[in-house]
Amino acid sequence: MTSASSSPVTETILNFIDGSYRKGSEGKSFPNVNPATGTAIGVVHEASQADVADAVAAAKAALTGPWGKMTTAERVKLIAAVATEIERRADDFLAAEVADTGKPRHVASHIDIPRGAANFRMFADVVSTMPGESFNTSTPDGGQALNYTVRKPKGVVAVVCPWNFPLLLMTWKVGPALACGNTVVVKPSEETPRTAALLGEVMNAVGMPKGVYNVVHGFGPGSAGEFLTSNPDVDAITFTGETGTGQAIMQKAAIGVRDISFELGGKNPAIVFADADLDKAVEGLSRSVFLNTGQVCLGTERVYVERPIFDAFVARMAAAAQGFKPGVTSDRAYLGPLISAEHREKVLGYYRRAVEDGATVVTGGGVPEISGAEAGGFFVEPTLWIDVAHGDTVMREEIFGPCCGIVPFDSEDEVIALANDTVYGLCASIWTENMSRGHRVAAAMDVGVCWVNSWFLRDLRTAFGGSGHSGIGREGGVHSLEFYTEITNICVKL
Repeated sequence: MTSASSSPVTETILNFIDGSYRKGSEGKSFPNVNPATGTAIGVVHEASQADVADAVAAAKAALTGPWGKMTTAERVKLIAAVATEIERRADDFLAAEVADTGKPRHVASHIDIPRGAANFRMFADVVSTMPGESFNTSTPDGGQALNYTVRKPKGVVAVVCPWNFPLLLMTWKVGPALACGNTVVVKPSEETPRTAALLGEVMNAVGMPKGVYNVVHGFGPGSAGEFLTSNPDVDAITFTGETGTGQAIMQKAAIGVRDISFELGGKNPAIVFADADLDKAVEGLSRSVFLNTGQVCLGTERVYVERPIFDAFVARMAAAAQGFKPGVTSDRAYLGPLISAEHREKVLGYYRRAVEDGATVVTGGGVPEISGAEAGGFFVEPTLWIDVAHGDTVMREEIFGPCCGIVPFDSEDEVIALANDTVYGLCASIWTENMSRGHRVAAAMDVGVCWVNSWFLRDLRTAFGGSGHSGIGREGGVHSLEFYTEITNICVKL
């Protein structure tokens, strides 16, 4: 792979297998497009089925090589070195992430790259203090037995990544997988291949044994994604992305009864009570609706506002939306492009559907006027709707764009029922100055994560995941150990 700091027009992105960069063995490639300009800025070499098999074989062999023989202390030291090297090469990772996603640099530099390093460092710390269980057991003959647990790596883990936070969400999985002694084969999104490939340079620089970290590029069905999740030597699969893709992967995982960890789609609600601090609520929800142009799994697409403050809230949110400047190059830019022309057409389709169903557009609803190189980018306007019914399409289906419907409510019981009336269950946020109500309503939400008077406030040690169509399992802190390790209970008769 050429350096991410070199000319993006000539960049070639290769697969990383067994410690070396490789072209695809069948000679297939596809363009890498910058969504901020709509132009091709490089070429990505697609992995063949044979290439994916080589990557899995390398990962399997590494389990019994030097990597598998390391002590926990030695492994943790190496993983901490990965975090330090990411920080040292932060500019390279930032350039790669901005080119792939079209995010404004000041946004990616404060979220994506620091978290990429933090994920390795935090899980190194967790594994260093990993707890075990032990029990003294009375035996039928009046004696004693000692039961204790030993955690072991699960094996080869397939890491299938999304495009919205490529480095952050990839390292959220690779960090704990490696900390627990597994090896990985990463399949980044075809839209955002750069940082996963660049991480191979970091692995080599810190002396990571060959085969521990591998990257294969390509698409889903009939390509690297299907080849990887179908490979019988893959012991577990972790995936973040769209629910339909998760269902397809789950079918593959059933063959061989492989373990899965899924963080999938969402249609996340926010509830704003009349006693909420309006400044706090508008600031928080303008982030949760519009951050990363709405391309956030935890983002808010349904907002329920108690009727006495409904008009004031809508006016304040509209002013916030109108203050966001689309673009990438300006320091004032907040709203980058959507990831692709295809995704932009999907989001604009929902914009049209909202109006067809009778919604009133408070602000936005189309494509902004942008001049210069970014005129060809995949931008849309931040959009708010009122006069939407709870059953409307834009209130039921995940859009993954910078938009939300705002609906009034009159009682606590009513709004709890509305918020929970969905097949998804990823997250929610509650806005109230009455902490008794905050605790009570948060506990009533059928979600994996619920914030009160905040959003996206994360402690990486806490459980993260969703219920229903939003996923299977929990990761974060010691919760990740349940997926990335196998437990053996040892019983010794004393």
